Amino acid sequence: MRKLLSLLLVPLVAAATLTTVGASATAHPTKPFPARIALPDGFTPEGLTIGRGTTVYVGSVLDGAVWRGDLRTGRGSVLIPGTPGAAKAGLKLDPQGRLWTADFTGGGASVYDANSGARLAHYPFTTDPNTLVNDLVITERAVYFTDSTRPELYVVPLGPGGRLPAPAAVRVLPLTGPGATPDAFNNGIVALPDGDLLVAQMLTGQLVRVDPRTGGSRLFDLGGYSVDRADGLVLHGRTLYVIRNLTNVVAVVRLNADHTAGTVQREITGPQLRSPATGDLLGSALYVVNGRFDVESTPTTDYDIVRVPA
Repeated sequence: MRKLLSLLLVPLVAAATLTTVGASATAHPTKPFPARIALPDGFTPEGLTIGRGTTVYVGSVLDGAVWRGDLRTGRGSVLIPGTPGAAKAGLKLDPQGRLWTADFTGGGASVYDANSGARLAHYPFTTDPNTLVNDLVITERAVYFTDSTRPELYVVPLGPGGRLPAPAAVRVLPLTGPGATPDAFNNGIVALPDGDLLVAQMLTGQLVRVDPRTGGSRLFDLGGYSVDRADGLVLHGRTLYVIRNLTNVVAVVRLNADHTAGTVQREITGPQLRSPATGDLLGSALYVVNGRFDVESTPTTDYDIVRVPA
């Protein structure tokens, strides 16, 4: 709030100012952000990321379409049209205004201009038809992708200033330790301040720390708490949000100082959560996209983004 200058007529000035501000606020009240934003019927969302201002992007695991909307108004439209068989899972924005997508069943990743939707690059990782490239995290030097069916990460190194590399620069980082547990279904991923990566294992209910140089991993201590069905991860400072899809729970975890363990402070739940897939933060709110994995997706199935207190 603006501070009024102290003058001899402070009481009169303050009274006049309060009257003016009050009248203006009454005439033009601030409209609250919507608690629910509808996505197109049948969209089948999975990934969500918040960009500049109040812009939000959601990707479709059905056909790879990307919907762009405004969290303030709740309105939006399809930015990148879908293509049959081109599913997208996780997506993130980089500092250069580029939208990265994990191309789920396509065995690779794509990069788009976040304003125009034009594709800037494509990075093939594997030709294995059983692969599931699921989520990603962008760091200063590289972009890391999880594969839910293979014990490895895919690494796209970045050049100076975030320059995009040639496709041949992509490398595979084999995982060892608990990160390579068979059928663990490695899913969400975030970067810790010390440089290690934190990966959610959806079927083991565990989180694992991964060394991005060697692929070595170790369990992240949650004090016996299970993050069964852990999907997306959101990290802000030392607060980690673990979005657990079919359990309809978001676990709020406080990390210790060296980021090797965490304590679950609370669980966010409620009828507005319908198999949440992932989310992102804006101010004091966590925006979560409902994947509705417990129902069959049809052209008339409704999907949405919901806002919950962070």
